[in-house]
Amino acid sequence: MAEGIRDKVVILGMGCTRFGERWDMSGGDLLVESLTEALQDAGIEKKDLQAAWLGVHIDEINIGKGGTYASTAMHLPLIPVSRLDNFCASGTEAFRGAAYGVASGACDIALAIGVEKLKDTGYGGLPDSPAFGQEMVMIGPNATAPGMFAQLATAYAAKHKISMDRVKEAITHVSWKSHQNGAKNPRAHLRKAVTKEQIMGSPMVAYPLGLFDCCGVSDGSAAAIVCTPEIAKKLKPNDPLVKVKALQVAVSSGEEAMYDKWDGASVLTTRAASKRAYEEAGIKNPREEISMMEVHDCFSITELCTMEDLWISPEGGAPEDILGGFYDLDGQIPCQPDGGLKCFGHPIGASGIRMIFEMYNQLLGRWPEDRAVKDPKFGLTHNLGGVPNNNVCSIAIFGVD
Repeated sequence: MAEGIRDKVVILGMGCTRFGERWDMSGGDLLVESLTEALQDAGIEKKDLQAAWLGVHIDEINIGKGGTYASTAMHLPLIPVSRLDNFCASGTEAFRGAAYGVASGACDIALAIGVEKLKDTGYGGLPDSPAFGQEMVMIGPNATAPGMFAQLATAYAAKHKISMDRVKEAITHVSWKSHQNGAKNPRAHLRKAVTKEQIMGSPMVAYPLGLFDCCGVSDGSAAAIVCTPEIAKKLKPNDPLVKVKALQVAVSSGEEAMYDKWDGASVLTTRAASKRAYEEAGIKNPREEISMMEVHDCFSITELCTMEDLWISPEGGAPEDILGGFYDLDGQIPCQPDGGLKCFGHPIGASGIRMIFEMYNQLLGRWPEDRAVKDPKFGLTHNLGGVPNNNVCSIAIFGVD
């Protein structure tokens, strides 16, 4: 295996807008807001940027195709701007482009930025949305995101011989935990704590997923500026350095959708990408070495299955870990310390970098005590775009020196 980019790239600065219904802001306004904060945090000027990678998914609204709109909105200094779309991993893909640009020596300081005005598309994740083209309205009106992910729950219960009541109890804890964390975060869209009784009793969307088992639809932007360790030490000689330890992506190639060996209770790409990421980062035992995570909790059952797909909970053991508080903010590996997609919503192009923003600030010890992870060493982010039988997964791991 190639040695990867471990310790070759440092996050110099980051920015993140408040996520939510940003009717007052255009996509360009959100880009400028996150970029401005990232530049201030990095302690550099716009003219110092040498290349940029932009993550966005639904390009017809606000952002348009190519990189010209974003470059114009941010008044970038005639540098290369590459637009990336890889479903819900688009933000992390933009970060990967910038990190690879620095690690290769093609540039010294690069920008990764993601944005989405998802509210403006009218997309709610439910049937008959033309956001992904009119063909889906005609041939796939029942292939909804909650419907496709809900099938993980029944397959998981059947595989591990766990009752659906137990699965529902565990995924209820997943949503309850994220709302507890999101209520403390001023940048989150949904900031109300909810009770387990409210979650259990919420209207059913796709069995066993109720309203509170589904993430929201939001607008937002997040940005990261990366550079070499040598440059970071010159610019911030007295600051700890948050380094990229691993960046891996896996994409479905038919194993799940076209053959009969997949059990439907896990996500194969997450298992493949996380194995490669741990190897790149030099992590031997993720359950003991990972300090915290932001994972793709588009639905609560996705988070439950991801705990096993990341090789942290044992097979069939995720419900016990979840209900035992293993992933709570004061647990052994806090998951979604910022509230996750559940409370931030999912502006597709921005979500991956928003997750990195949380790991970066946690590693630097910048958050108040009531939402800080204690003494983190490694932070992991995970994105999953598509549906369980056909998707793209990205895994990123960060550490502080």
